[in-house]
Amino acid sequence: MKKITMLFLAVLSCGAFAQAQVDRGSMLIKNGTVFTITKGTLENTDVLVRDGKITQVGKNIPAPTGIKIIDASGLFVMPGIIDAHSHIALSSINEGTNAITPEVWTGDVVNPLSISIYRALAGGVTTVHAMHGSANSIGGQCETLKLRYGTVDADVLRMEDAPRTIKFALGENPTGHGRRDGQQPQSRMGVEFVIRQAFSEAKEYMATWETYNKAKLQKGFRGSPPSYNLRLETLADILKGNIIVHCHSYRADEINMLLNVCRDFGIRRIVFQHVNEGFKVAPELAAYGAMASVFSDWWSYKLEVYYSTAYNATILTRNGVTTSINSDDAELMRHLYHEAAKTQKYGGLKDDEALSLITINPARQLGIENRVGSIEAGKEADIAIFKNHPLSIYTIPVLTIVDGIVRFDREKDVDDMRLYIDPKESIDIPTFQEADHTHENCMLGAEETAQNIFDLN
Repeated sequence: MKKITMLFLAVLSCGAFAQAQVDRGSMLIKNGTVFTITKGTLENTDVLVRDGKITQVGKNIPAPTGIKIIDASGLFVMPGIIDAHSHIALSSINEGTNAITPEVWTGDVVNPLSISIYRALAGGVTTVHAMHGSANSIGGQCETLKLRYGTVDADVLRMEDAPRTIKFALGENPTGHGRRDGQQPQSRMGVEFVIRQAFSEAKEYMATWETYNKAKLQKGFRGSPPSYNLRLETLADILKGNIIVHCHSYRADEINMLLNVCRDFGIRRIVFQHVNEGFKVAPELAAYGAMASVFSDWWSYKLEVYYSTAYNATILTRNGVTTSINSDDAELMRHLYHEAAKTQKYGGLKDDEALSLITINPARQLGIENRVGSIEAGKEADIAIFKNHPLSIYTIPVLTIVDGIVRFDREKDVDDMRLYIDPKESIDIPTFQEADHTHENCMLGAEETAQNIFDLN
């Protein structure tokens, strides 16, 4: 911990980085069973990585001088897992003071020291969508993160030039289960209204600026510009297609409602999250080009999620909807490969189809499919290596690679990264009589407890 503290102080003393310095590595992965996802499964195949990118996939690739070699004989190599709905590395996710808060951004509060990042890597995850919560009809902007664990600089985790995304929400969450604080709509009808009202205001804002920008100069001056408004600027960017909407949703009627809203305002880029009743409107989602990011078999945990099916992902896939399986949970994220495997029991998806749900499809939903999500020459070297087939109940993630850098190695997993306390280690706990209850020592204990909670988050 002392080394981390000294490094953190050194960073503070240097001031803010002009640009995040991202490490990228080179290696040759030899003789693995490679799931390319987009180009089939290749037996006894090598993957060459140079400066963080895959440069060659094939058999018997000669090793460049001095390059790191990973022997994947008997192992399974696949693209790093991508979670399209995550809240890790964030301590607070809801700005619930207004029904419309697109001006806030989770990227401002990413915690690069969160142990949840390392635990996700241990499950083969390399990219996550760190989302705002679902307290608002239109919430805050989200951040796509690469899990480059081992830095104190949050900028290192940001996926450079990833498309902007934003969180919407329908149903019980934004209505607050009937709360009467005056800040949120009180009904499902009200949720639709505030979304429509927000977009209408954004259209007026855009028109005002367009008129100003087109105005002819009169003696070198065309009048004062309109007032700048970050909320309306962000909404305008949604209308322009510059931001991908990710909407918390459960019920088919509300999903269809938001499709109508998007159609009316010309919004084409939308991903429905959770979408438990998506199977009821799968043809409508496919016809619109909307995507769906679902749970494999979670439902009935509250009234509006009462009705769903474990066949949801398969039905959506078979209807032509680009579908992913997500976690929305730091623990579930660690075994998304098991969640994808469930679609082989519930729907009989083939290996590549099931693995697409946690690789190339979430990449498409985040607009990063040209960079990650499959093993192809030219793509970034985000790779997960498993012992046993990744869709087997017996599979074990052994190596997770981000940008050609090994970020998790099961054989070298350090003790202080483990979840449990070493059972061989004895711990002396003082009795009540032995404990010193002075004000000073109580305050010290509170600080230590707070630090422990921070570390666990």
